[in-house]
Amino acid sequence: MEDFERSLDRYLDRLSMSHTGSADTEEAYRRDIERFLEYLRENSITSFEDVKKEDVADYITKLRSGDIGGTALSNASFSRNLSALKSFWRYLNSNEGVMSNPVRLFKGAPSRRKLPEYLTFDQMETLLSSFDLSDPVQIRDRCVLEVMYACGLRVSECASLETARIDLREGFLSVIGKESKERMVPFYRRCGQLIALYLEQSRPVMMKKETEHGILFVSQKGKPISSRAIQNICEAAGERAGLPVHLHPHMIRHSFATHLLDNGADLRTVQELLGHENLMTTQIYTHVTQDRLRSAVENAHPHARKNEKN
Repeated sequence: MEDFERSLDRYLDRLSMSHTGSADTEEAYRRDIERFLEYLRENSITSFEDVKKEDVADYITKLRSGDIGGTALSNASFSRNLSALKSFWRYLNSNEGVMSNPVRLFKGAPSRRKLPEYLTFDQMETLLSSFDLSDPVQIRDRCVLEVMYACGLRVSECASLETARIDLREGFLSVIGKESKERMVPFYRRCGQLIALYLEQSRPVMMKKETEHGILFVSQKGKPISSRAIQNICEAAGERAGLPVHLHPHMIRHSFATHLLDNGADLRTVQELLGHENLMTTQIYTHVTQDRLRSAVENAHPHARKNEKN
């Protein structure tokens, strides 16, 4: 009887040393493979050589349907599970003398990249106008959302934004993005006025009992604000504004990019403003615009509506 767990541990050690995936990916692979190994034990399969294609087919069918795991898998989750098994078996073939490969011919589910959710311009204005600017906390919350929308920031970038990196006179801020890469992003006049209002009326009140640390957005106790706190601000603001969606910080970043493209900004400029390494990442927003335009034509053009009836 083979020691499945030791083989899995050796595989994960090899995966970790190769630096081909993140810690999150490694943990997901561990969970996926452990679930398959448990299936083998439950079916009295004690050797990797004894695993047949029929066993794999039975496992993935039950996994997709939710018979195993309790929840039906999305295409993306199913494909990740299959990728984990394929990677594990390649390791077994190359390093542990296993000759068979029963997962080699199975293919992952086709997936269409999910388009980003975003707010319309009117929804964004409704959101931003829902704050009471006589309240220091709501001034801060409005400023957080305005800065993310004005500059397309990730939630982590907003949370770590430093006061010294903001130039109110020139209307620019400097942000440290992924892989510690710095980029300069301009902001419009209204955003600058809100930052100034926050710095004058809100932040000093919150920083009364805290030593200065240089982070722009702070909690009511003066500590640097957390990404989770910004998520909570977004959720509460979306509910207060009566938005028909569950608002999360990345939706504001998506709205920034979509609104720029809708109003004539070129893709390269949006890529630079978002801090995307690859233009392909930015191009997903062109699909958002294309889908919206297509939907408008299909719903409003008389010939499109006529064809739908036919």
